[in-house]
Amino acid sequence: MKYDVTIIGSGPGGYVAAIRCAQLGMKTALIERYPTLGGTCLNVGCIPSKALLDSTEHYHNALHNFKAHGINMEGALQVDFTQMLKRKDQVVKQTCDGVSFLMKKNKVDVFTGHGSFVNKNTIQIAKPDGSTQTIETDKTIVATGSKPATLPFITIDKQRVITSTEALKLPEIPQSMIVIGGGVIGCELGSVYARLGAKVTVVEYLDRLIAGMDGDLGHELEKVLKKTNNIQFYLNTGVTAVANEGTQVKVTAHNHKTNTDVTLEAQYCLVAIGRRPYTDNLGLENAGIATNKRGQIVVNKHLETGVPGIYAIGDVIEGAMLAHKAEEEGIFVAETIAGQKPHINYLLIPGVVYTWPEVAGVGYTEEQLKEQGRAYKTGKFPFKASGRARASMDTDGFIKVLADTATDEILGVHMIGPRIADLIAEAVVAMEYRASAEDIGRISHAHPTFTESFKEACLAATANRALHI
Repeated sequence: MKYDVTIIGSGPGGYVAAIRCAQLGMKTALIERYPTLGGTCLNVGCIPSKALLDSTEHYHNALHNFKAHGINMEGALQVDFTQMLKRKDQVVKQTCDGVSFLMKKNKVDVFTGHGSFVNKNTIQIAKPDGSTQTIETDKTIVATGSKPATLPFITIDKQRVITSTEALKLPEIPQSMIVIGGGVIGCELGSVYARLGAKVTVVEYLDRLIAGMDGDLGHELEKVLKKTNNIQFYLNTGVTAVANEGTQVKVTAHNHKTNTDVTLEAQYCLVAIGRRPYTDNLGLENAGIATNKRGQIVVNKHLETGVPGIYAIGDVIEGAMLAHKAEEEGIFVAETIAGQKPHINYLLIPGVVYTWPEVAGVGYTEEQLKEQGRAYKTGKFPFKASGRARASMDTDGFIKVLADTATDEILGVHMIGPRIADLIAEAVVAMEYRASAEDIGRISHAHPTFTESFKEACLAATANRALHI
């Protein structure tokens, strides 16, 4: 069987690439080693974690905020954790089934099994029943994603010492949990269980949370999570040992700022230090595909490997490990193969953290602008000054706008507050069209809305013209 293009991996990058290739008239195959399509994001990542984040936020509001709204909960408020997980699974199934439908709609041939290179144009598929099949392909896109990373001295036993995958299907609400890593995954899943009553402790090697984002966001998120979810943080602290002691996990760590040691114990330990590219047993060497020292597949500006006709996208190459980044790259490669001239501006791919308040950023951080020596100005607006935020009792956080001192062009937008995951899109659109802070300040924003805060932050960056503070 011969295909114009074969995609290995059905995550957001892979399945979107398959759709776009099919739309462009290519005979397309998609290979997935797991029984359901969607990859990490849909099955054990973005979608199930957001389902649990939403469910636990509803519970947290009922427990802490409903009374202020005049809603009295009669009797004891209870969590049906089994139902919570069941709903999460239903959301996952509906989403994955939707991808299967899209493959049929676009006439993409789906193969279930582990795909690997026999040579440049031949892919072998090892099927679940032990049989194998080979297909021929003119072009190939590697989109196999990533797996949770760990440290050499940590044994992930999947019982007490767990990754994000196991954290999405625990058999019980833990009484306590230690989270190693204060990045996106650690903060999100730490929030899930803290809202349900677990004593959550986050150990982070660096001096702030979500260290890849603007510094102000990490500091604000730490403050809010301490206040709203009672999460305890150990920053500047590196873990030195993790031991499963049966019903408890003991974690030993060292604070490199104070030069002191700390010993922590909890029911579970979630290792959330990041993810690694997943290229295991792909037979890359059979096709002559090179990887770097971090295990990432090496590609050029067209996302093509050193082997003509073989491309790689998403978490297996350099860059942020984001589902929407992989999607953009999948479309980019499909259109490149078709002879078009697509473009991706990686600076304008937003990053989002789905805690509550939500966090998002796009463009340059303040730290990056300082490092560049670029002249910039700052506008900031707190949600406590927003009428819409006061109405919904979501007054934590702010929006910060960074603009060029001379031209007023928006260089970066960093937000923490309510519905930020959706709000950041306006900033992305503005920056794609190289808008100035003044441009946004002069656009009418509906009142009362959370989006007004972006306008106010832009006005604050323009000669300190914010109106409501």
